[in-house]
Amino acid sequence: MRIRAVRLDELPLLQDIERAAGQCFRDIGMPEIADDEPPPLGELARYHHAGLAWVAASDTDTPVAYLIADRVDGNLHVEQVSVHPDSARRGVGRSLLDHLAAHARSEGAPALTLTTFTEVPWNAPYYARCGFQLMDAGELTPGLRKIREHEAAHGLDRWPRTCMRRAL
Repeated sequence: MRIRAVRLDELPLLQDIERAAGQCFRDIGMPEIADDEPPPLGELARYHHAGLAWVAASDTDTPVAYLIADRVDGNLHVEQVSVHPDSARRGVGRSLLDHLAAHARSEGAPALTLTTFTEVPWNAPYYARCGFQLMDAGELTPGLRKIREHEAAHGLDRWPRTCMRRAL
């Protein structure tokens, strides 16, 4: 797999990857997550233009996974990382996270952050294996609190969620 910046003409592929990756939530009783639409093309384009969107590409240079990030309170925040099920369990997601970590270090960011479901095996437990640590409420920055409020308003708190941080 090669990690590279996403190209504008590939943005619809990112939506397809996210839809495919989301289907595993249906199998664990979270159909609302499986049915949630990926970010619209305009929003994905904003990540591209900000230089905060990457893909893992196959040998044929076809995206099989992607990661988009935001700058939140001095850190880089993983907004979304999705791996197509056909490429899952091969270290692709970890490679994208490590790429983001290297990018964050080059910008002088002290950490990566993310929000995730605590009881989904490929969410919080996976991120812990990738070096992220759970944050308690007192450690949340204003930006992370705002993200969590938005997620709660979107109904994501129907399932246990948390913030995590990976120091760089």
